[in-house]
Amino acid sequence: MEVNKLYCMDNLELLKQLPDESIDLIYCDILYNTGRKFKDYDDNLGTPQEAIEWYKPRLVEMRRVLKNTGNIYLHMDYRLIHYMKVEMDVIFGIDNFRNEIIWSYRTGGVSKRWFQKKHDNILKYSKSEKYTHNPLFEKSYMESSGFINANINSESSKKLGLQRDNIGTYRNVHMRDVWDINIIYNNDSQQVGYISQKPKLLLERIISASSNEGDVVADFFMGSGTTCVVAKELGRNYIGCDINPRAIEITTTRLNNKGE
Repeated sequence: MEVNKLYCMDNLELLKQLPDESIDLIYCDILYNTGRKFKDYDDNLGTPQEAIEWYKPRLVEMRRVLKNTGNIYLHMDYRLIHYMKVEMDVIFGIDNFRNEIIWSYRTGGVSKRWFQKKHDNILKYSKSEKYTHNPLFEKSYMESSGFINANINSESSKKLGLQRDNIGTYRNVHMRDVWDINIIYNNDSQQVGYISQKPKLLLERIISASSNEGDVVADFFMGSGTTCVVAKELGRNYIGCDINPRAIEITTTRLNNKGE
């Protein structure tokens, strides 16, 4: 298995070529099955049942290549979350479910017909009870109206003790499963022109929490390559796969530090 390499091919074909228990962490921003054809990919797998049948062999292979200490994060939205949760319970084991992370944001489309849909769902499973987890923390402070949260990373949290200012007393708490992170705007400095690009902070949390330096991080729905870029920056090895040659081109440019 070659690491720190990008593969332009069907992810199922690549997965079948990888050795058993060779990956420490899998993150995939999967096809949401919106039924739409975007500039960068076709997001139409048919009915939810047809979509799950398409995913099933891929999930089986992902479990096979994941180390016993490994974690898998699958990123989706309301269209597939309930179907995928059931399938993941079957393949990875209901006792190996760890989190449903809610990625919350405040931008995007609006509607007058329902509450604004401003979150994605990320299912986290381990392969066994002995999985890698490095706690992350966020900073909270108490005032008369209750707790207000401001996210910080684990390194910063180690340096902070209880501090007091004119508002209240700050304290460090273990990070919740609701993450308020802005999406990538068109004029964002991270923007690389690929549909559904994910922010680096999102992947920094996942990779920091569920892998260690030198581990192998794999993304089989690579897209704009944020997983591989962040893995490299955090001292991990990476494997990226996408069937779209443009995804390979954009990710290669980012990895070569010619653009973020």
